[in-house]
Amino acid sequence: MSSSESESSQQGRHREAGHKSLLQSDALYQYMLETSVYPREPECMKELREITAKHPWNIMTMSADEGQFLNMLLKLINAKNTMEIGVYTGYSLLATALALPDDGKILAMDINRENYELGLPVIEKAGVAHKIDFREGPALQPFLLEKKQGSFDFVFVDADKDNYLNYHKRLLELVKVGGVIAYDNTLWNGSVVAPPDAPLPKYVRYYRDFVLHLNRALAADPRIEICQLPVGDGVTLCRRIK
Repeated sequence: MSSSESESSQQGRHREAGHKSLLQSDALYQYMLETSVYPREPECMKELREITAKHPWNIMTMSADEGQFLNMLLKLINAKNTMEIGVYTGYSLLATALALPDDGKILAMDINRENYELGLPVIEKAGVAHKIDFREGPALQPFLLEKKQGSFDFVFVDADKDNYLNYHKRLLELVKVGGVIAYDNTLWNGSVVAPPDAPLPKYVRYYRDFVLHLNRALAADPRIEICQLPVGDGVTLCRRIK
């Protein structure tokens, strides 16, 4: 295949907003979505996904298959008290809220309230807004430092990649032993294995070294068990063991 044909092929892959699959076969990914994901996607999540697709920053949203995975994971670990760092329009937040019991709580933080409010009417209509405590601003705020150690069952991080390790230091204190921290985008568009001279979008190249550093640090951290999955743009689960 010529370079022009290869570029054309890449441009044609996964055009729908939120599609971040690392699968090389578009047909295989579409089969998975149409067979197992979309038929079981709650109507409210479908509505929010379609609203988000019209937003100019829609690449930031979670893919539908990862939303399904997150929802299932939270049920499997019986999570009740959770945190989300990086909310955007709230697709992952809605997946979490739907999975938690009625008295479950999510401390959700993002620097942009406007994006969150784009999805808020859908979240309210779904009847789960009472579970969410949204805070606008950076996640490493003073009030977070005051939170009780071991008070969270689960934390989902999808925010500024250059701060992931700073989050990790604090989150390991906040999540309970046996609790889980999930870091999103840990395969970073597949750039983690790209050669140094590979033509990458500027933002991908800028954050790649931070993601590589994070992956090495998590793999060497004796306080956690890890599992890195090629779901969406790569997600690493960290279970605190001490």
